[in-house]
Amino acid sequence: MNGVLVLNADNTALHTVSVKHAIGMLVREVAIVEEAQEGRLIGPYPWPLVLRLVRYVKTHFMYTRPPGWTKRGVLIRDRRTCTYCGQHATTVDHLLPQSRGGPNSWLNTIAACSPCNMRKADRTPREAGMELRFEPFVPTRAQLTAR
Repeated sequence: MNGVLVLNADNTALHTVSVKHAIGMLVREVAIVEEAQEGRLIGPYPWPLVLRLVRYVKTHFMYTRPPGWTKRGVLIRDRRTCTYCGQHATTVDHLLPQSRGGPNSWLNTIAACSPCNMRKADRTPREAGMELRFEPFVPTRAQLTAR
């Protein structure tokens, strides 16, 4: 196992940290050892495998919906990959074109390369005979910041 698992005060997993970071947390008394390697010590501390934070850390903000739709957010969500052909995406395409009342929303926009965007023009993907490689979705704040 690489790193030390850090649990929130309610025993939900948060992330992993290095052993050096874990010892620093023990020295600062922000965490306690929940599980350690038997017989191994680092100074006065047992070799930690799992730590639990002393105080609860709120994390719900990372999993809420992002503040709002943006072109940059769509490109990040789709990893700058064209949803039609898989090439590098440089623009955002509306599934239901704006000229037909399509909104700027997470579920109506996808990342696209310029050639695919021009080929589709002001039609829907079905009308243009183009298939989506994946469906658009509303990302969480964590999904947008993790990339």
